[in-house]
Amino acid sequence: MITRSGESVVGDDLGGRRRAVLSVGLLGPLAVSLDERPVSLTAGRLRALLAMLALSSGQAVSVERLATAVWTDEELPGNARRSVQTYIARLRSALGADSIGSRPAGYVLRADPEHVDALRFGRLLRAASAASNAAQERARLAEALALWRGKPLEGVPSGPLLESETPWLVERYLAALERRVDLDISAGRHGELVVELSELTARYPLRESLWARLLIVLSRADRQADALARYEKIRVRIATEFGADPGPALERIHADLLARRTPSL
Repeated sequence: MITRSGESVVGDDLGGRRRAVLSVGLLGPLAVSLDERPVSLTAGRLRALLAMLALSSGQAVSVERLATAVWTDEELPGNARRSVQTYIARLRSALGADSIGSRPAGYVLRADPEHVDALRFGRLLRAASAASNAAQERARLAEALALWRGKPLEGVPSGPLLESETPWLVERYLAALERRVDLDISAGRHGELVVELSELTARYPLRESLWARLLIVLSRADRQADALARYEKIRVRIATEFGADPGPALERIHADLLARRTPSL
């Protein structure tokens, strides 16, 4: 039996029966399965409730936090505790009676954090940071990035949850992606990175750190003119949207390109 913060999260229950393996995907459209069989949660409040519990899987979440996540665009019910209990009962009916535990501090989802992709993602990033060499670090980063299926928490109708979690998750994703790109640049994979970074700058058109990496790999792939053209594209966009110049990193790379020096971050 695996525990986290003193709570039972996976394994057989006390009666010796095997508990179905609950998996929750949050790094894209909400995906729920029991023993790899999909579970459909059609009610928006059930999806919001599960997402909130899954983000703290193995740890108790207070009734107040759950109610705020579930009743997002309306006043909380008069008896929030009773209303949360009702939805917890419905969620247990969909996922199994053993799926959610009751604690004095609130409710706890009994899912192994390794089966909640957002939590596994964080664990893999920590493993990457602790890696002893570049190859090991890149492998952990690649494994973490492969968990992403789209916009996080898609299909979860909870404004507070989306506002508090989505930007943080996306920023961690992009930081991990840029670190993996840096490792690939160091390994000389310039040609194959051009396509990937071109797609990424199209998806995140105002993220200057991605443009900086694109200019570097274009230069190192002997595509100097293309790199200068791409710099002009982002310079014009920044000027149009913000009335400002690119940041120091892009300006320095541009200067290196003009001087025919090999740019770097």
